[in-house]
Amino acid sequence: MSTVLIAGGTGLVGTALTEYLLQKNYTVIILTRSLTKSSHHPNLSYAQWNTDTQTMDAAALAEADYIVNLAGAGVADKRWTKARKKEIQESRVSSGQLITKTLKAIPNKVKAVINASAIGWYGADPGIPNEKPFVETDKADTQFLGETCKLWEESVEGIIALNIPLIKLRIGIVLSKDGGALTEFKKPLQFGVAAILGNGKQMISWIHITDLCRMIEYCMLHDKTENVFNAAAPKPVSNKTLTIALAKKMKGKFYIPVNVPAFALKLVLGEMSIEVLKSATVSCKKIQDAGFTFLYPSIDAALDDLCSR
Repeated sequence: MSTVLIAGGTGLVGTALTEYLLQKNYTVIILTRSLTKSSHHPNLSYAQWNTDTQTMDAAALAEADYIVNLAGAGVADKRWTKARKKEIQESRVSSGQLITKTLKAIPNKVKAVINASAIGWYGADPGIPNEKPFVETDKADTQFLGETCKLWEESVEGIIALNIPLIKLRIGIVLSKDGGALTEFKKPLQFGVAAILGNGKQMISWIHITDLCRMIEYCMLHDKTENVFNAAAPKPVSNKTLTIALAKKMKGKFYIPVNVPAFALKLVLGEMSIEVLKSATVSCKKIQDAGFTFLYPSIDAALDDLCSR
């Protein structure tokens, strides 16, 4: 079976993708700064890389049939100080540059590179509802996340000249039982509170983590050209709709909806509150037209699965 080299393999998406690929009998190599990690799975191993020194294990790259780059500091993990914003950008750019540079320098058999990006590429909906959801040809927003995504995608552009298919996935809000946004939505519900952010009308373009793993594999196997796809489910929902749907799954009728005012979010989150309150309706028509089908196209289907385990 094919070998997949994953950068960012220990994060939320990387961990799920590794498990998914191992179940499908792929061999997985995870790039890591420290080789103290060990694996008891016969098809999983670790190889060293360092984005600061721009070095990578050449043998690992030579073994790879596909590369999936998910590396980057967590956007929502910490308050956006000037230093944190620099770290968010540089961690993504340096990983893309290292992969590109190493592919140029080392003989390899790589059939495709899947590079993560995000729907932060797009600005805010001009109105709610947005009658023209964002598509892949729309320009990058000029705010921090838009600029970050632009730099992120540009960092791997050199791969195209190597005649290796490059697919960029602009990933929506990932819903997983193991962490990320859904965990944050669940926290107030432990106390019976359905916390609606701002007025709750802002649209969330989301994707079930299983569908994201499936989409990554689909792009590895099917798309052999330079391409960009939005990785978001067909049915975006408002913050209020998602919050209430989750409350009903977890608490039945025993919850109290509470609107968290925008000014309070700004006090707690600082600049990051702009993204929390931003409405972004993103189209997935392009990936569907390419033949991909979603297991979890609706928020009810996604939450039925994620809240039942």
